[in-house]
Amino acid sequence: MTHTTTTAPLHMPGLFAPYQIPDFFCELLNRKEPAPPALQDILHRIDGYSLEELRHRAASAEAQLYKAGITFTVYSDSKAIDRILPFDILPRVITAKEWAHIEAGVQQRVAALNLFLYDIYHDRAILRDGIVPAELVLSNPNYCQAMVGLKVPGGVYVHINGTDLIRDQSGRFLVLEDNARTPSGVSYVIENRHMMLRLMPDLASALPLRSVDEYGLKLHQSLCEVSPHGVTDPQVVLLSPGIFNSAYFEHVFLAREMGIPLVEGKDLLVENHRVYMRTVMGLRPVHAIYRRLNDDFLDPQVFNPTSMLGVPGLVEAYRRGNVTIANALGTGVADDKAIYAYMPRIIRYYLNQDPILGSVQTHICAEPEGLAYTLANMDKLVIKPVGESGGYGLIIGPQATKAELEAFRTLLVANPSNYISQPVINLSVSPTLCPDGIEARHVDLRPFAVTGRSTWVLPGGLSRVALRKGSLVVNSSQGGGSKDTWVLAS
Repeated sequence: MTHTTTTAPLHMPGLFAPYQIPDFFCELLNRKEPAPPALQDILHRIDGYSLEELRHRAASAEAQLYKAGITFTVYSDSKAIDRILPFDILPRVITAKEWAHIEAGVQQRVAALNLFLYDIYHDRAILRDGIVPAELVLSNPNYCQAMVGLKVPGGVYVHINGTDLIRDQSGRFLVLEDNARTPSGVSYVIENRHMMLRLMPDLASALPLRSVDEYGLKLHQSLCEVSPHGVTDPQVVLLSPGIFNSAYFEHVFLAREMGIPLVEGKDLLVENHRVYMRTVMGLRPVHAIYRRLNDDFLDPQVFNPTSMLGVPGLVEAYRRGNVTIANALGTGVADDKAIYAYMPRIIRYYLNQDPILGSVQTHICAEPEGLAYTLANMDKLVIKPVGESGGYGLIIGPQATKAELEAFRTLLVANPSNYISQPVINLSVSPTLCPDGIEARHVDLRPFAVTGRSTWVLPGGLSRVALRKGSLVVNSSQGGGSKDTWVLAS
């Protein structure tokens, strides 16, 4: 594959002298447009450190992460269940102009997702008009019959959305996937900033950086805005599966940031189709639930009857309009990887606008043409299961062996509707502190959008970095780490 560099890279002495400008878009050193003064200032400040100094501060960061209990769980690893998310001390920088583009694109996408979800649970006009195949929606395992005909407050189904973005060879932002069910990772965005300000105050000093500290306030405000009609002082709670969940640290963190109770299913009950929280002072009404467990476990009377994590009667209380659940039930249809292929059409259909953020070309293996193309080009494509996340179950054709490709071909032919394929995108890279010095590593970005009466996007997002050399998989469960994401205010 032939690559072209978009601009002449900046050559730096000192720390960056050995840095090999890769044949990809580099977030810091190889940009399409002239770097703003603040970005050049950051580059020179980083270059003023020694490797020993950076390694010392990185070691301090790791120790603080352990001490603070900022971990996630890897269920497939029997030797080390709880891990810290590796933190890279070098920030990823987004200019004000780039952020304005991302923000507008994410807001547009969230608006279209909410209109789509309302439609498929009510009029189904987009299905009748043939814009999206009805079979793809109505037979989707995430389609929730309990939501049919249910009007949610404000028409908001996706209260919290995580849009995964990548940058291609030219530096253009592309949407890789939507996360409209229970997107995770925002706690790392905020904790990474706090970590950087503690460990690298000299690097961040006097720079025009957008703050990330409003997230808890904005999320609480949005959930109050879409609480049941007539409630003047809504009680919001965060519903967690409990301490053994992989993201439990984040549940604790967000409940604290929002100033709301963290509860489990056993702490709630439904009486007369209204939800209450058990407290030492007796039962207290609950009006909005930020749930961090999947649909199947929310209500044993409607979904999995063996679930011990949910609340019996919760769905009926929801259907009667007595409680708001965020995100709404059945939102998994909207972030299905097969539906992703139709998002440009969905945006045009509901908003009569062209997508602000581009998409990666996607072949749906459930369709004969998509399957045939995928089978003929497996060695050139990334092939993903439509319902998985975390980097599981996929294969990257150019990096796979012939034996691996043949084994995957068998899976694909046996169940083509479970897969989509996409071309391999050369993700942008960012300078990263590695054992041998500063090296290029691939990154992506997950901005978080919060929707109540309007949609607010947290400035920045979770920048995940593939720490293994040459790897394109940034997921924490697959060995990735994270960086602080700096959005320049000017």
